[in-house]
Amino acid sequence: MSDEKYTPSPDVRWYFWDGGFLAVGPSRGVIPTHSHHAVQLVISLDRQARLKHGDEDWQYFDAAMVAADVPHAYDGNGLVGAMLLIDPETREGRWLRQSQKLPIQPMHPSRIEYARGLIHEFRENPPDAEGTAAFVSELVKQFGSGIMPSHTLDERVVKAIDMIQDLDTKVASLEEIAGKVFLSPSRFAHLFSDEVGIPFRRFLLWRRLTRAMLLVSRGGTLSRAALEAGFSDAAHFTRTFYQMFGIPPSAMLGQGEMFAIPAPFQLARTER
Repeated sequence: MSDEKYTPSPDVRWYFWDGGFLAVGPSRGVIPTHSHHAVQLVISLDRQARLKHGDEDWQYFDAAMVAADVPHAYDGNGLVGAMLLIDPETREGRWLRQSQKLPIQPMHPSRIEYARGLIHEFRENPPDAEGTAAFVSELVKQFGSGIMPSHTLDERVVKAIDMIQDLDTKVASLEEIAGKVFLSPSRFAHLFSDEVGIPFRRFLLWRRLTRAMLLVSRGGTLSRAALEAGFSDAAHFTRTFYQMFGIPPSAMLGQGEMFAIPAPFQLARTER
């Protein structure tokens, strides 16, 4: 099988929220090895997707979950289905992470037909924004196992992420956020990395990228969205987007329909 370059489809529907997105429709071509701070979920309705971890061989899946920050390549293989990127710091994201035993883990076979039924119904009768958020939540449940975690992130880290979400027009510095949670920059950097799993600056970059795409889905231009998300210009945003997602933002822009929806999940907070 040839590794055809990823080709965007005009029949895809894109749904963005602050911290993730959903794509429903056809998918074809290869997205080369990349790594992003999201749990990636893939469900096909017809033919299988190809996925591979790092330098390993391609594997075929009807439905699979790719762990956050794992280098992987993806081949839509001409399938029709759904792909989700889920913020791993939400309660559901933490649940998925604790459910995952392999870098790329298949969905349990007993759940595949139900998940496909959800996607079929979604494609035939697209709901409103709130209904789409409910659909995302139900689809995510098909990948998890065990009990949903009742508490996870340190409250100071949750507060830091909340502040990042509220920053619409400027980039937060580690020093600024550390001061607002009453920690030294070095102590905050260590705590954040331990709790989230990646350094603060890489997490901030991930959130800026998803923020920019959310702004575009609301009707903004790429140049304006890039500036509002803290990038120097559209070219800077495009380079960074490609490095993290393996495709340029143009693979989404102008291809299919784009929508903004409410965030389906909330950050996982420590119970007190």
